[in-house]
Amino acid sequence: MADASEAHWVPKYNPWLIALTVTMATFMEVLDTSIANVSLPHIAGNLSASQVESAWVLTSYLVSNAIILPISAWLSTIIGRKRFYMSCVALFTVSSFLCGLAPSLGMLIFFRILQGVGGGGLQPSEQAILADTFPPAKRGMAFAVYGMAVVLAPAIGPTLGGYITDNYSWRWIFYINVPIGILSLFLTNRLVEDPPFLKREQERRRGIRADYMGLGLITIAIASLQIALDKGQEADWFSSRWITSLVILAGYAFLIWIVWEWHHPNPVVDIRLFQRRNFATAMFFSFTLGTVLYGTTFMIPQFLQVQLGYPAVVAGEALAGGGFAMILLLPMVGTLVSRVDPRKLMAFGFVCISSALYYMSSLFSLTMDFRTAFLLRTFQMAGLAFIFVPQNVLAYVGVPREKNNQISSMNSFMRNVGGSIGIALISTSIARIGQQRRHSMVAHTLPGMPVYDSLVAGLSHTLQGKGADSVEATRQAHGVISYMIDSQATTLAYVEVISILAVVILCLVPFLLIMRRNRPAPGAPPAAH
Repeated sequence: MADASEAHWVPKYNPWLIALTVTMATFMEVLDTSIANVSLPHIAGNLSASQVESAWVLTSYLVSNAIILPISAWLSTIIGRKRFYMSCVALFTVSSFLCGLAPSLGMLIFFRILQGVGGGGLQPSEQAILADTFPPAKRGMAFAVYGMAVVLAPAIGPTLGGYITDNYSWRWIFYINVPIGILSLFLTNRLVEDPPFLKREQERRRGIRADYMGLGLITIAIASLQIALDKGQEADWFSSRWITSLVILAGYAFLIWIVWEWHHPNPVVDIRLFQRRNFATAMFFSFTLGTVLYGTTFMIPQFLQVQLGYPAVVAGEALAGGGFAMILLLPMVGTLVSRVDPRKLMAFGFVCISSALYYMSSLFSLTMDFRTAFLLRTFQMAGLAFIFVPQNVLAYVGVPREKNNQISSMNSFMRNVGGSIGIALISTSIARIGQQRRHSMVAHTLPGMPVYDSLVAGLSHTLQGKGADSVEATRQAHGVISYMIDSQATTLAYVEVISILAVVILCLVPFLLIMRRNRPAPGAPPAAH
């Protein structure tokens, strides 16, 4: 049992200094998940690689990052959370510098794997540090600060990456992590400390045999799943034998891992926490949050670049409005969450996102301008602010403080896996629905149909006026119509996918009834100090 000093423990330094300290490195880590996207063509050209090969710069980071997320709680308990966090910052900083120096694609991918390992432990460690640093009544504001880092970084990543690459070199997208990492290490060493109950848990764990079987199984499962999700659309999913094999391997590894961890006395991941309804529901919402956040972050710039011809930097700027909306709203939500039932705030957020997505579907077209795209993203992210903070707060309800590491690591893991699955589902759905819509449209645009023949004749006449002979003009006219059909079919696919997302988000509201209101967890300190 924890004594009174543990129950009433408070950090030596101002909690907000600690919050800002641990947020710095986390912001840079989340930024690195998206900042390299727009730099891939430059990286491929500079290192004499193809676009397909250069994509492993992203995949390698995501795979190693995803593997560390669920086991970061175990590592924090074994070696101490502060020591683990500082080790992650140090590895992330050094590997970022090495990524900038990489002389070949192979070396860059290797250093990105190391960078992902270091970065993977930062998000869950920060969230656990905040949960222990702030009393339950003030956690809302603390998680609002964390939310700014997690949500704003992916929004500005493509824009910042494009600006740095265009004006300096792609290597500087990695070098900028170095000074931030050094500053974070210095401040963390001075300000952050492990609470007594965490030290007690660390002492208890000494001499206990590590769960190497669980560690191996979750590594295999996550690596297989992440690679399959990242490369599935490129390889045409289950028509590819190696993608199918990876999915089957991931499924079997996950099933065996769940059974193993359930019966293990000291598991890597305490999956028995899913017996707690608040935790299980919060993880489900975290998964959904990742699906919507990362899925739409991928979808909107892709539409602007591919369909409307926007430069990568401008397409990235269309996401910035959502990030700034979150910055403005998160502090307000952080204040409200201790005064208003968090479930009501989340219900309002789900309704806002669903309405924004439905409104977005009505305006998505080939004539959409930048201002419309900017405002649509802003409306959508405004609703997300009312979900992010309450969901994080409710996840800790009824869970002992020594389990905070487990909650934070699983929360980050579920959000990232949701994001990977969301991107894969959305990209595949757009491609498949687009093919169906094209097939339907082509059936109504065949030679011999008066409207089609009239359109071909009009385009052919225009092209002849620009110097093309009649045969070439007719061929080009057919090509223009084919391009128009492709564009319209793809746009309809985007509209349909957005409409489906709107319905899915709205259907989440009833699940809020499963959750309980936030009350201090067993062994937690009083709300005020």
